Amino acid sequence: MVQILTRKFLEVFLFMLFITFVSFLFVRLAPGDPVLTILNVDELSVSQEQIEELREEMGFNKPLLTQYGLWLLNFVQLDFGNSYVTGQPVMDMILIGLPATIELTLGALIVMLIVSIPLGSFSALYRNSWIDQVSRILSILGAAIPSFWLGLIFIDLFGVRLNLLPTMGRDGFSSLVLPSLTLGLAISSVYVRLLRSSLLDSLSQEFIRAARARGLSEQRIFFAHAFRHSLPPVITVFGVSLGSLIGGVVVIEVLFAYPGIGKLVVDAIRQRDYPLIQGYILVMAVIVFIVNTCVDLSYRYLNPEMKLKERETN
Repeated sequence: MVQILTRKFLEVFLFMLFITFVSFLFVRLAPGDPVLTILNVDELSVSQEQIEELREEMGFNKPLLTQYGLWLLNFVQLDFGNSYVTGQPVMDMILIGLPATIELTLGALIVMLIVSIPLGSFSALYRNSWIDQVSRILSILGAAIPSFWLGLIFIDLFGVRLNLLPTMGRDGFSSLVLPSLTLGLAISSVYVRLLRSSLLDSLSQEFIRAARARGLSEQRIFFAHAFRHSLPPVITVFGVSLGSLIGGVVVIEVLFAYPGIGKLVVDAIRQRDYPLIQGYILVMAVIVFIVNTCVDLSYRYLNPEMKLKERETN
């Protein structure tokens, strides 16, 4: 365990060094000048001297590596700087919007689990039956329909025509239902087919036949052995596709005007708010890294073979 934690700490250090440089470089190379945006030159008359003065004040006249070094020094102190638009600390703005994004992500994951586990399990247990066929059709439709189009359908049906649920803002549980359904259904199709395939592979293993020979009930065989054995591939794909999930959260937050950090960063991109964009990238990168680390550590519990291999290696 000490070796694993040491290796993870080294990975965190190298990962953060890489992601800070890449995020800083990409944001700085993006088209547009934040100085012109801050001064609002489209509506106000601004002299070239004022532009150069603000550019020097913000450090944009220094070499790029010097700017990165100064920014990295502040980042190590957990100082992401202030927003160019609002003047508020970036960390405070992210912490204000982060709970809403976490709520939406968890809501989508709950919908995904409610949909994918029963459909994937029944499809594997009743292979080539009508349940399997219906599950396959629903999975294909879910993969083919873009999340934003599904969200527009939900807004029109449940918000406009039936007037059952709110379609904008964050005002209690009811405001979370439509965004969570939209994102959860959009990502569940992948996991239905993946869980079905993994369960079929597990049910064909030798240890399943041995469990049946010992007289274990089918329920115990399925839940205690086959289902647990089928989880590592599903969790692996989840760790890999977490970036897509975060991207989906951004789209859904904009569509439903949900006040999370996804909507916040879209406004920041439009306004060339560099500190807020970089802060968002780093926070999301850390979240993805933490989740993937948890996925790696979960293998030790879900797959006992890894423990045996580690013992043999040591």
